Amino acid sequence: MAAWGNALLGGFAAPDVAVAEIVGGDSVHRIAGLPGEDGPVGLALGLGRLRTLGVTGLRVALPAPGHPLGLSGPPEFNARALAAGEAVTAVGDPGPDAVSLGFVPEVTRSGPAASSHRQTDVVWHCLPVRDAPPADVPSLGEAERELAEALRDATAALARLDVAGAGPAAQAALDAYRARTELGREVLAPGYPPRAVRVLELAQRVGALLAIAQGVRQPHRLDTLAQVLRAPDREALLGWLRQQPLALRETVAGQALLMVHAGVLPGWTASKTIARAGEVETVLRGPEWGEFLEHLYGDEPAAWDDTLSGVPRLRLIVNALTR
Repeated sequence: MAAWGNALLGGFAAPDVAVAEIVGGDSVHRIAGLPGEDGPVGLALGLGRLRTLGVTGLRVALPAPGHPLGLSGPPEFNARALAAGEAVTAVGDPGPDAVSLGFVPEVTRSGPAASSHRQTDVVWHCLPVRDAPPADVPSLGEAERELAEALRDATAALARLDVAGAGPAAQAALDAYRARTELGREVLAPGYPPRAVRVLELAQRVGALLAIAQGVRQPHRLDTLAQVLRAPDREALLGWLRQQPLALRETVAGQALLMVHAGVLPGWTASKTIARAGEVETVLRGPEWGEFLEHLYGDEPAAWDDTLSGVPRLRLIVNALTR
């Protein structure tokens, strides 16, 4: 909320654009507990209300146990922010009427974990905060220097450990970030200074290395995805790939054909195969496809049962059609 909220408050983004960027793939975001409001309000109204309260900017707080990064108290707000792992604090003009507010997100998810119908609702709870400098927040210069050192050390460590051929894989991930930047894709909301953008880019590169080291599936030496990962248009390529069918039924020279990558399970007719492939295709084309991939790999269940549901059902369909 902070980045695009600042863009809105600074006049760099229209309200509908800022709200759309904040919500992203979630269902809805609301703000609860705003002064002068009886109940939760939508983001557009809530951010507008902050402006009338004298808020001129927003700060991110990312606390961890023993490290209250970005927090200034009181204890109640700090505890809730620590439990959530994040918070946003408001900045206003100094004076006797200055606002001291903070926001802690409460995320509620409903529906099957790997379903295109899964809903994610976020309520930002507005709470009073202490009017004091936030704790342990480095300057942009300090952050840039520390991230550059972390990037260098992480790259060297992965290369020494040879984590699943980390050299080429890590470089591919970093190249992908550089390519997106070169294409003019915004990595931060408008209105921030160039150094802030550089700091975020460095953080993303460190995140890419962490994904290689601790990700859902580590790259393998025999993988041949390096060119795709390095491609400037890799997002478009991966988006196109997610739209492709897992099974296809065509008529060629008067003969009906069912085409799959690997095979089908005993008892699956062509119609059932197309329908079950469609279940997976719907998830891959939806906003929760990344979460589905986290649960994709595995050999269980080993046998089909019509009562299967959720991730186990989808995993077995993928295994049958692709392995």
